[in-house]
Amino acid sequence: MSTNSADAIRRHLQNLARNADSAADLVGDAAARYAELVRETLLAGGKLMYAGNGGSAAAAEHIATEYVVRLQRDRRALPAIALTASTATLSAAANDFGYERVFARLVEAHGRAGDLLVLHSTSGNSPNLVEAAKIASGMGISTVALLDRDGGQLGPLVDLAIRVPADGSAGVQELQLAIEHAVADLVDEWFAQERP
Repeated sequence: MSTNSADAIRRHLQNLARNADSAADLVGDAAARYAELVRETLLAGGKLMYAGNGGSAAAAEHIATEYVVRLQRDRRALPAIALTASTATLSAAANDFGYERVFARLVEAHGRAGDLLVLHSTSGNSPNLVEAAKIASGMGISTVALLDRDGGQLGPLVDLAIRVPADGSAGVQELQLAIEHAVADLVDEWFAQERP
């Protein structure tokens, strides 16, 4: 590996560390509230639903898996689904209703009052996530969005907007995933203490 390549990687990781340090101060309270929403939803018998586009779709599947399987501790399986997981459903909904309605259609099908919908977006302006937030709100489903520092159109539409202090898709997504892991770790610990 050339020195220039190693320096580029070092700079990326140092920038991530600076962003994470800033996020620790700026979003800690909002992330703690998010963890409480997850806990309240699950204790009340609701489920978690995750959605995003591109890299955020992969994050949605990643995080839903942490709840169904586990992050670090033995505990019961927790109900979480990634609305991005079925290519057949996504492509059929996009074909029949337009791509802006794919997640709204899935929320209509799987969501119930008392559930929690978590949306990942680097811009906050994806029409399919905006539509999903609107549908969820009308159904009595709580909403959280992990967004960039601006929040876009999604920011004011959700119950809790977590705006991460980073620029560029990669930086935003890296912090969003770190926040999700911190929240999942708390939830893991809480539910591992349940009595059988």
